[in-house]
Amino acid sequence: MPQANGLHPAGHPTASVKRFLLPALDCEYTLNALLDELQTDQWPVEAGNRARRCTGVALSVAAGLLGACLPGTGARIITLVGGPCTEGPGMIVSKELSEPVRSHKDLDKDAAPHFHKAVKFYDNLAKQLVAQGHVLDIFASALDQVGIAEMKVAVERTGGLVVLAESFGHSVFKDSFKRIFDSGEQSLGLSFNGTLEINCSKDIKIQGIIGPCTSLEKKGALCSDTVTGQGNTTAWKICGLDRSTCLTVFFDISPSERSSQSGIPNPQLYLQFLTNYQNPEGHMRLRVTTVTRKWVEGSANSAELVEGFDQETAAVVLARYVSLKMEMEEEFDATRWLDRTLIRLCSRFGDYRKDDPTSFTINPNFSIFPQFMFNLRRSQFVQVFNNSPDETAYFRMLLNRENITNSVVMIQPSLISYSFNAPPSPALLDVASIAADRILLLDAYFSLVIFHGTTIAQWRNMGYQNQPEHQVFAQLLQAPRDDAQMIIRDRFPVPRLVVCDQHGSQARFLLAKLNPSATYNSAHEVAPGSDIIFTDDVSLQVFCEHLQRLAVQS
Repeated sequence: MPQANGLHPAGHPTASVKRFLLPALDCEYTLNALLDELQTDQWPVEAGNRARRCTGVALSVAAGLLGACLPGTGARIITLVGGPCTEGPGMIVSKELSEPVRSHKDLDKDAAPHFHKAVKFYDNLAKQLVAQGHVLDIFASALDQVGIAEMKVAVERTGGLVVLAESFGHSVFKDSFKRIFDSGEQSLGLSFNGTLEINCSKDIKIQGIIGPCTSLEKKGALCSDTVTGQGNTTAWKICGLDRSTCLTVFFDISPSERSSQSGIPNPQLYLQFLTNYQNPEGHMRLRVTTVTRKWVEGSANSAELVEGFDQETAAVVLARYVSLKMEMEEEFDATRWLDRTLIRLCSRFGDYRKDDPTSFTINPNFSIFPQFMFNLRRSQFVQVFNNSPDETAYFRMLLNRENITNSVVMIQPSLISYSFNAPPSPALLDVASIAADRILLLDAYFSLVIFHGTTIAQWRNMGYQNQPEHQVFAQLLQAPRDDAQMIIRDRFPVPRLVVCDQHGSQARFLLAKLNPSATYNSAHEVAPGSDIIFTDDVSLQVFCEHLQRLAVQS
């Protein structure tokens, strides 16, 4: 741990703390010697049993030591987890391998015996860490689940980082772990011990925040009766924040307060955000952001509302809100809720003749919003099938904390096409973008996929790129790899890189994200060299046709 600069508060016996914790300078040689001598755990694991792990106890001890040593000063616990906790508090599964780790189906049926007890333990740990101003980071590297779903509450409430990888030897873990220690331009800008306060006009009420923070329970007249996420407060604690931390604040308009302002032409509203935090150098910073806007009467001036609509932000806010509702409400049908929301929006702001779908048009400010909703319905945030509870918790934690640009890529991946005939250019996220003589680069945030068409793959396997007369082909092969490395360098956690060929087993990483405009039912219409997707899902075109029909109904 770094030197505490005499920050031991009065009343704490520093001598007793020094039995367990020392400044890094005082114990560097011993620490390095211990790390050099570390060997694989020799403790035998009985046949048919899991390794014995007491992750919860270890975290309790770490939180207690930090609390005794540095209460109220920025600090973080970095947890490296190689398997599920099988002993003591925080246990998610028993030692016997005959008992499988809980699945989404088990959680839905309330058939996960350890789940609620573990969540309660981590909830109490989160309260302790928040009171101390400390952060919990999780680096989980295992093929099986390790308990991220249970730990989510402690990581999110403290603003911690989370990385999920297959092994400690995988680049996702190794490169992500290095990044948190980077300085200079590559630094994540990790800051500590933040608080956020919001002030606003009396006719606006605060519902709450979705994101990596904890309510400080500072109740007042500005608190709404409706609570979303961390609510019932006007102040929040953010133990850990960085350059890309992004919170979603939900507001309510109070009709009773607004009515008293009738007669005043276009009265202004204001919102003020006060963020106080300790920067990486240890200095305290206060950032105040104040914005003012004018009220718009929705019924009369819908044109002004349309001009202020941000499609990307709206899609991210809906994704975060739906993810929260799926966690908090049993039997919540996210797909149906999103469909109804989109139909209401198109009915309200579309231009059409009643009961005539062909007449439907919508302002360009809404033009790609239906596409975002189509991809959100199919995303890992809404469709939890084929993902473990740990993976779902991981995806949602990153969605709730990343900036808008990154969150949009999680919802709707970007696709870039590389070919001999044209420079690299964006391609439609559609199966029709696949061609035999084309390379595609898919950025789905958590993974990057370099996909070679059949002809490109054959030429590469023949070694054409190694021949001097085929330098252009060598450059074509290298271009998507260079672009992928640029994305990897700037992203945390580091995404998984998948390099695959058309019709290969790993091509599924690309096909799963594409619009199925060509399926096994329409295989006769497919262009030579392209591909089809074996699915019964509707395509974007069919989705939009249904949307238009329902939006124009009387």
